[in-house]
Amino acid sequence: MTRILFKHFPLPSLLFLSLSSFGQDVSHAGTVKAGIYITSIHDIDFRKQEYSIDFWLWLKYSKRDSGFNFRKNLELPQAKSAEMLFDSVNTDNLNDSLFVWMKLQCVMKDSWGILAFPFDRQNLRFSIENSQYDSDSLVFVADTVGQKMFDSLFTLRGWHIDSCRMMTRTTTYQTSFGDTPVEPSKYSSLRVKMVIRRHASGLFLKIFIGMYIAFVIAFICFFIPEESTEARYNLSVGALFAVVGNKYIIDSSLPETNSFTMVDWLHSLTLIFIVFAIAVTIYSSRFIKNDLDRARKFDRKAAWIGLTIYVVLNFAVVFTLKVLGN
Repeated sequence: MTRILFKHFPLPSLLFLSLSSFGQDVSHAGTVKAGIYITSIHDIDFRKQEYSIDFWLWLKYSKRDSGFNFRKNLELPQAKSAEMLFDSVNTDNLNDSLFVWMKLQCVMKDSWGILAFPFDRQNLRFSIENSQYDSDSLVFVADTVGQKMFDSLFTLRGWHIDSCRMMTRTTTYQTSFGDTPVEPSKYSSLRVKMVIRRHASGLFLKIFIGMYIAFVIAFICFFIPEESTEARYNLSVGALFAVVGNKYIIDSSLPETNSFTMVDWLHSLTLIFIVFAIAVTIYSSRFIKNDLDRARKFDRKAAWIGLTIYVVLNFAVVFTLKVLGN
C-alpha cells in the first residue's frame, strides 16, 4: 500500500517520487533502526500552538530494503513545515546495511495545556513515518542504547527538561488512501516525547503585577477618609478597569480555551474584591452623617476580612491548579 502525504513536509526533495521507487514491493517487514539527537528547541508560540525544533535523525536498514528511500519518503505528520539542512547516505558493505543521516529543521504544531499557566508543564511530541510503506513492510526500532537524545549545552530559556523519551508505535489511519480492499491503514512510527516545565516565579510576578497593584489600590480605598466618598469610588473604578485591561493583555498571548484557567480565576477573584470594596463604600456612606465612627469601624473590619479571604483564595487557586495542571 502506498501513502503520499507531503503537504506537511515541504522539503524540496519530497516533491515527487521516482517511478522506480514507487513501483517497488517490499514483501517482508524490513526493520529500520532509528534515533534522534535534538540540538535546539526555540520559538515556542503559545498563541499559534507551535514550536521550532532542530534535530539530527539517523536510520539504519538493510540494502535489500533500499526502496524505503527516506530521503524521498520521510514524513513528520505533526510538522507545519520542515526543511532538510543536511543529508548523507553511507554503505556498510560488511553488514550489508545503509546508513542515512539527516539534519532537519521543523515547525511543529501541538496543543498546549494552559490550565496552570504560567506554572505549566508541556508535552512536546512529534513522530516520524515512511509515507510509502505500511507496517507490514516496514517496522521502526528505536536506537536508544547508550544514546542521549538532546544536547546538554542547548538551553530552552525559561524551561526545565523533565524527560525525553523515544518509542515506536503503530499508527492507524481510518482510510485505505484509495487502495482496495477498503480497510484501515497501519504505519510504523518513531515517536518522541519531551516533557518540559516552566521556570515561572519571575513570569508570574511579571504578568500579574498589574492586577495586584489594582488590588492594592482597591484595598487602600478602605483607609481613605469616609467623607471622601467620591475619591473612593474613582479609585475603585480605576482599579476595576486596570484588572480588565491586564487580563486582556495576558489573554492575547494565550490560545483560546473553554477551561477556566489560573489567569481567569485570579482576575475574577480580584474583580470580586474590587466590587466588594465598592459595595462597602456604598453601605458605609449611609452612616457618615449620623455615625462617622461606626462607618470607620465597618470599613476597617471589612478591609481586613476581605484581604484575608482574598489572600487565602489566591494561594488555594495557585496551589490547586499547579497540581491539576502538572
